[in-house]
Order: sequence, then C-alpha cells, then structure tokens
Amino acid sequence: MIWGIFGLLTLLAIGIVLYPLLLSKSNTLTRGDAVPAILADQMREIQRDMDRGLISEHEAQAARLEIKKRILATTRNSEEKAGSSRSGGRVTLVVAAVLAPVIAAGYYLTMGSPEVPSMAFAARAEERAQTDEVTALAIQLRERLVSDPTGGPSEGWMLLGQTYQRMGRTVDAVKAFEVVAKREDATSATFSMLAEAVAVANDGVVIPRAKLAIDRALELDPSNPAATYFESLYHLQKEETRKAYDLLVSRLNQEKTFVPWMETYVLQINRIAAAADLPVVNLPSGPTSPPGPSAADVATASEMNDADRAEFIRSMVSRLAERLEDEPDDLDGWMRLANAYTVLEEPDRAVEAYRKAEALLEQQPASDPRRAAVRAALERLGG
Repeated sequence: MIWGIFGLLTLLAIGIVLYPLLLSKSNTLTRGDAVPAILADQMREIQRDMDRGLISEHEAQAARLEIKKRILATTRNSEEKAGSSRSGGRVTLVVAAVLAPVIAAGYYLTMGSPEVPSMAFAARAEERAQTDEVTALAIQLRERLVSDPTGGPSEGWMLLGQTYQRMGRTVDAVKAFEVVAKREDATSATFSMLAEAVAVANDGVVIPRAKLAIDRALELDPSNPAATYFESLYHLQKEETRKAYDLLVSRLNQEKTFVPWMETYVLQINRIAAAADLPVVNLPSGPTSPPGPSAADVATASEMNDADRAEFIRSMVSRLAERLEDEPDDLDGWMRLANAYTVLEEPDRAVEAYRKAEALLEQQPASDPRRAAVRAALERLGG
C-alpha cells in the first residue's frame, strides 16, 4: 500500500515538471527580438537626417550598410542561442525529473530500512496512555501546589520536579526544584537534584548556575555522592582532569562497605583513568555487587586472538543477560550489561538495558548518582 502511494506521488512530481515542456514555445520577448527593432529605428533616423541635409547620400549608404550587418549578425546569434538553450534546458529538466526519484529510491533501498516494520499505531496505545496519564497528573499536581495559599509543600514540588525530569521537561524541572531551593527546609538532595536538572537542561554542561547548586549541596552535606559526582564533572569540563579524578576516588574511599552508587563512580573513575593514564580502581565487593570475570577468565582472554576474545566476551555478556532474566531487580547488573552492550557497539540492546536500570532507579534515593549516569548514557545513545 505504502509503495503504491510513493509511486503515485513520484508520477505526479514527474508530471508537474514535464508539463510545461509539452506546451508550445514561449512568447517571451528576447534580445533577438528587441535589437533588430532598435536598429530598424536607426535606419529611419538616418533617412530623416539625410532629408534634412544633415548627412550626405554617401554617408547615409555607409551607415545603412553597417546597420544591416548588425541586424543579420544579431538575428543569427539569437536564433543559435535560443535553439541551444531550449534543447539543452529541456534535456536537463527531463533527465532531472526522471533520475531524481530513481536515485532517491535507490539510496533509500541501500541506506534505509525498507524491510523494518514500523510499530503499529495500536501497539503504542498503552505507551501513549501512560504518557498522557503522567502528564495529566503533573498538571493536577502543579495546579494544587500553585493554588495552595501556603505555597505548597516542599515534598510536592520535589515530586513535581522529578516527574518533569522523567518527562524530559528539564526547564520545568529546574523551576520546580528552585521553589524548594529558596526555602529554609531545602536539603542537600534538593540542591544536587537542582544541579542535575540545570546540567541536563544545558546538554550535560555544568554551567555556573549548576555550580552554585553543587556548592550549596556540599555545604549542607559534604558526603552527598551526587553533588560530588557533579563537582567532579565540573572540573573535568574545565580540563582539570586530575582534580576530577581525585574527588571521585576520595569520596569512594570514604565508604567502608559497598553501596550501590559505587558502580557509577568506578565507571567514571576508570573512564578518566584511561584517558589520562591514571591508576584504575576496582569495585568494592558487596552483597549487591554483580559478579565479574574471574582471574582465570582474564588470563584466558589475554591469550586469545581478537576474534576468539570477542566471542569469549560475548559469551560472558550472554551469561550476564541470562542471569538478569532470573534476577530482574539487579540494578547494577543491568547497568553493567548496558555498558557491555555499548562497548560491543550494540546500541539498541544497551538502551533496553539502561531502561531496565532506569525503572529500578525509581526506588532509589533522589541523590543516587546512578540516575545521572543512566540519563547521560541514554542521551548519548539517542534513547
């Protein structure tokens, strides 16, 4: 059905281009029409000058001869150019009208995805319904908060800000968080979430407005892991790589036991370490820490060729994916799987895994830095 419509549209476009070429020749006045008329008028002017005695018969004959030569030369050149222009222009338009849709179709068949079925309209009904429901609830919540004579409870404004953040309405999220940030009961988490919203609204850049929120968050709670993460990101953007690295490592070393946000810290630290030739760190073991490759696995992989090593890595990733099917509540496991798929250049699977992690993060504290890591990863992957 869709190809039939494309075909009809193509024929219609070709017809629109070719129709003017099938009409009779244009009556547009050309230079070949205008110049002979001007020269003929000059011939009459010569005759009038001779009748008044201004020029002699011999001078008049010479002038007439010169004008006749010009008329013949101008007429001959104009006809040649007009014929060439009409034939050349007509051929160009015909070729363009025929080849343009052919080239376009060939490019789409080669580079596009004509065999990939689109998601049916009905299949998106549930997703649209959920989006509409969240939007309606956000509108109701905001109306209640705005109409509240006391300004609305801080918890309500924070919930509204987080809802806007999930909806991708980062500017509205910033406004909601700022309402609470101006109050006396604002906490360190308030300012770290405000900093995150401002950074996301500015394409991940920690602008001065976000830096002020970070400073206030760390002033209220120096151990806030989310605020420290964004503080590190700020220094990294200023090309103060070592300072960014030391901030994360120092905060990581303050913990004696495993906590969930360490996964994000270790990934960021080792990403900086790889770029700046700094020491890498290992994720502290803990009850919720997903198992990684053993020393034997690493030794085995190091002795393989590139093809075998890639296959070995894929098998490990497959085992992790299978385990997560049985343990779907393993947040760090989904993040590790998503990162593995990203390294393997499988963005669709990486986005799917990050979405699983994003859903589990709804149950975690708002200050959990893994929220920012997942959101940033999804933005990079276009998810």
